[in-house]
Amino acid sequence: MMERLSSGARGPGPDIESGVPFLVTTKGGSAILCGMETEPEHSEMPEEEWQVIPVEKVDRGETSSLSERRARLWALVLEARYIESRVDHGEAGWQLRVAAANLEAATRELRLYVEENRNWPPFLPPVRPMIENTLPTLCILILLATFHNLTGLDLTIMGRHPVDWIEIGNAHGSAILRGEWWRLATALTLHSDWLHLFSNLAIGGVFIVYLCRDLGSGLAWTLLLASGVCGNLANAYVQLPSHSSVGSSTAVFGAVGILGALSVMRYRHHLRRRWPLPVAAALSLLALLGTEGERTDLGAHLFGFVFGFGFGLLAELLVGYFGRPRRLANALLALASASVLLAAWWFALNSPD
Repeated sequence: MMERLSSGARGPGPDIESGVPFLVTTKGGSAILCGMETEPEHSEMPEEEWQVIPVEKVDRGETSSLSERRARLWALVLEARYIESRVDHGEAGWQLRVAAANLEAATRELRLYVEENRNWPPFLPPVRPMIENTLPTLCILILLATFHNLTGLDLTIMGRHPVDWIEIGNAHGSAILRGEWWRLATALTLHSDWLHLFSNLAIGGVFIVYLCRDLGSGLAWTLLLASGVCGNLANAYVQLPSHSSVGSSTAVFGAVGILGALSVMRYRHHLRRRWPLPVAAALSLLALLGTEGERTDLGAHLFGFVFGFGFGLLAELLVGYFGRPRRLANALLALASASVLLAAWWFALNSPD
């Protein structure tokens, strides 16, 4: 039989006043294990050597007492810096205590933490109300479908009979580089068949409607047209001279790029090192929707996305300074975009065969 008596004990009974547990066991290792289980969590340091960290020395200008959440957060910060601490609750509220020798170092570490994280995270940018222009946007998309129907009719226009819309309006690489600039815009309004048209309207319509409601119809359509035109121009330079393409998908992926750029610009202060996330999401849409099919023009999709992203960054920067275009400015931008398309088709119809 083993006995563990309190220090100073003179008999077989426990010394209750000392507070040290009295352990009796018949197995050699059990006493040690039981004693370990009763060890206190903190160091056996005299109470007077634990000093309270003054809140005002950590966070200048802060006079209120610590909340439990903040006290435990500060304790976690000190633990990361290998400074032992403990959280107590007394008459003055929650307090954080450290050893007297560590008081200066702990105060310095907490002050650095508070300064680095002051005003973080920043306030979210104000949410702009969406513009109610869904119906006009859908009407334009329906107009595009109507135009596709007209291209299948046997029409005589400006002395051409019949009009081969695909022939005079596709984005032919060598023709564009020879100076037939109108093909950059006219190709955006042409589609090879109804399936091609429906896929662009069904997928692109979601992005276009959202973009128009966010920025306003005039600015959104101007950015879409610019993205599509620049994307077709870059594609003409990198593709073979015999390459040709039609479809609004270049502008559709321009819309994807624009939306990604808007997200990056608006939430750039919240992204910190995670700023590639909106870009990665937009590139995922490009990979998911823009690379399938034997007749898919990956170059046009990619360049449309790239130019859309660039125009989106510029647009959000200007909108941040000057605000969204008002009704008159939106109307003028929409008129300018429509005029570019009409002028492009006028040149296409008057071009020599």
